[in-house]
This record gives sequence, C-alpha cells and structure tokens, in this order.
Amino acid sequence: MSEPILHIERGDWQRLGPPAGDIRRRVFIDEQAVPEDEEWDGRDPDCLHLLARLDGTPVGTARLLPDGHVGRVAVLPAGRGRGIGLALMREAIRAARDQGHARVELAAQIQAMDFYRRLGFDAYGDTFLDAGIPHRNMHLMLSD
Repeated sequence: MSEPILHIERGDWQRLGPPAGDIRRRVFIDEQAVPEDEEWDGRDPDCLHLLARLDGTPVGTARLLPDGHVGRVAVLPAGRGRGIGLALMREAIRAARDQGHARVELAAQIQAMDFYRRLGFDAYGDTFLDAGIPHRNMHLMLSD
C-alpha cells in the first residue's frame, strides 16, 4: 500500500472556509469546549488560510493574520501524529516570509509549546488564559 499523500493548500476564507471551519469547529468547539463567539472572532476574511488534505480529505488547518501571527492551528484526531501539524506550520512560516514579515508570532496552548519549539519558536511573557485554556506567547525570527 502506498503512503498517503499530504497536500497543503493556501487560500482565502471564501474558498477554504467551509472545510477549515469544519475542522476548527470539531477541534476547538467540540473537543476543547472553546466558546463559539471566541472561535469565530470575525478576523477570518482578512487572513491567509492553510488547509491540509491527506489523500484529498481535509485533516488540518491554520491561519496567518495580516500582522504575521499564526493561529487556529488544528488537526483532526485521525491526522494527529503524522506530521500534519508540522507541515502546516512550515507552510505558514513560508507564507509569512513570502509576505515580508520579520517574525512569526503565536499564542501556544501550554501543552503544545514543545511542538512549536521544534520549529524554532521561543516563548516569552507570562502564561495567560485564552478561552479558559492556558497559553503562552511565542515568536520565531525570520532570516534570509
């Protein structure tokens, strides 16, 4: 049997919103109990969205805000542990570099900090609650 094919697609909310929104609803609202009004913050139309498809099936998503922040990184349970999150983040970092950002920022859930450290992100500041979940700010300096 052949290895599954992973493809990361870039696009706007109009095009990628339906599958990306479904993934976010399942991961953040259903699984992590994030309140809907906090998940749907109105910023999606201004963001670049990334959608990971495994053999054509949407399994993960992330968004890049105009200011270089990455957020809403989510992978469905069936896709976890397969490098999909890393592939999404690497593509988000490439997109930030393509847009001319000097660094990438994000607010990491505490349990995901080691994941982001593997990509070169450094933590700064104090722990804070977002949607009732402990987070910490992290950044990655981009260099040519």
